[in-house]
Amino acid sequence: MIEFTNHEVKQYNIVHLLKNLMFAPLRQPAFFNNFKVEQGGYGIVWNEDIDLSEYELWKNGITVAESVGVARRRHSSVKL
Repeated sequence: MIEFTNHEVKQYNIVHLLKNLMFAPLRQPAFFNNFKVEQGGYGIVWNEDIDLSEYELWKNGITVAESVGVARRRHSSVKL
């Protein structure tokens, strides 16, 4: 779940990325949950090799009606 600065909340599903060997570490919950928001909110980063841009998250995320407060209890979430 991602909340953007315009307060729109989107859900981004990473399943399609897991087919790529580079993204395989995201299968591990501890690694997946250990991301950082890039300075300026330009994306999220796990390490030097794995990141997602805010454009990717915005363009391919699905708008949801649920608030981030509720989403945080169920999924990893980030605010960009």
